[in-house]
Amino acid sequence: MKDIEKTKYVHGQTHQEEFNLFLRPDFSQFFDPTNKSSAHTHNPLSRSLHSGEEITKLMISSRAAVVRRWCSSIRARNFSTSVKICLDWTPNTNHSGIYSAKAKGFFEEEGLDVEIEQPGPNDQLTPGRKVARGMATFGISSSESAVSFATSDSKVQLVAVAALLQGSTSSICVLESSGITSPKQLDGKRYASYDGRFEDNIVRQMVINDHGKGDVHFHSLDFHGYGESKTMTHGSVVASYLQEGRSDSTWIFTHWEAVMAKRQGVNLNLFKLEDYKIPYGYSPVILAGTDTLASSPEIVRKFLKALDKGHEFVVENPKEAVQALMAEANHPSLSDQEFLEDSQKVLGDMYLAGGKWGRMEHQRWEKWVDFLCEKKIVLDRDGNVIPRSSIEVAKLFSTEYLP
Repeated sequence: MKDIEKTKYVHGQTHQEEFNLFLRPDFSQFFDPTNKSSAHTHNPLSRSLHSGEEITKLMISSRAAVVRRWCSSIRARNFSTSVKICLDWTPNTNHSGIYSAKAKGFFEEEGLDVEIEQPGPNDQLTPGRKVARGMATFGISSSESAVSFATSDSKVQLVAVAALLQGSTSSICVLESSGITSPKQLDGKRYASYDGRFEDNIVRQMVINDHGKGDVHFHSLDFHGYGESKTMTHGSVVASYLQEGRSDSTWIFTHWEAVMAKRQGVNLNLFKLEDYKIPYGYSPVILAGTDTLASSPEIVRKFLKALDKGHEFVVENPKEAVQALMAEANHPSLSDQEFLEDSQKVLGDMYLAGGKWGRMEHQRWEKWVDFLCEKKIVLDRDGNVIPRSSIEVAKLFSTEYLP
């Protein structure tokens, strides 16, 4: 909910102060001798200073303009809806469409006042949990989060309402200098884990699929990576862990961390999940709670309509989108514009599918859930396997709110 002190202000003035201008319009500009526009040869008041009729008309016109602006400001404030979306990581090119939608006023056009919350060292909850607890309207996460909430005791289930990207840029990475050239060589090596519920077992299965044992030494990042200021400053675990010798491997988005590392002269070996028989799902996705979908479906539709415009803008104007990301997000990891443009270029048309943003296919979700269950990765709190029959894929995602 908005801060009450903030909501009473419009253009730096309280509603009452602004309305007072209607009662006491300021005509001093017409009589300022230092202002060329107020010179007698250009000023209608000075030309007809004794014409009460013209002065009256001008006063009425001025008052009318002020009151229209005042009413417009009140109307916009009264009818805007507050929405919060929590990012999954530091602001990056995954989020370009969101920041472009804000910078270009697409949210405002839909009557939405959108707050974009970045993660940081003080966070105690993941984006998904914030949505489930009513602390945010939307959260960005992976498709696994929807599966996780569907197989937990949470009262609110999370539904993926849009995919930020098509395809997949997820990979497990190591430094080229490590000499590790395939996943099976991760046996006995360290893996810096974000502590996703299914993450470690997915990585273990990848190693097994490459004829390894799956004997990886998993160690946790500080609160999913959010709890360490250096990681959050860089926006990369590669920089804060692998390059400093604190781990051997981790999970990255190649269009972000890999491009960043290359620009810094650091070469990585990348193991794409799909190359090792892991039919990875959509990531990242935008999650909404079932309570929001039931109570405020139009808000969801308006939000996604604005994002659709934002992502079309990114595809058509990649350099301007980078500038919007830098200006709106104002994050230390966004200081290198050339790096951001390179990252944006790698994504290219991955924002859209057939010219449409946010689309998801049932078959891809089905294959992903089948894999998780077949490999016995979906477990309950006691370590018992959750049967595939208990997961309804159709309830994990929805495209009905997309424009």
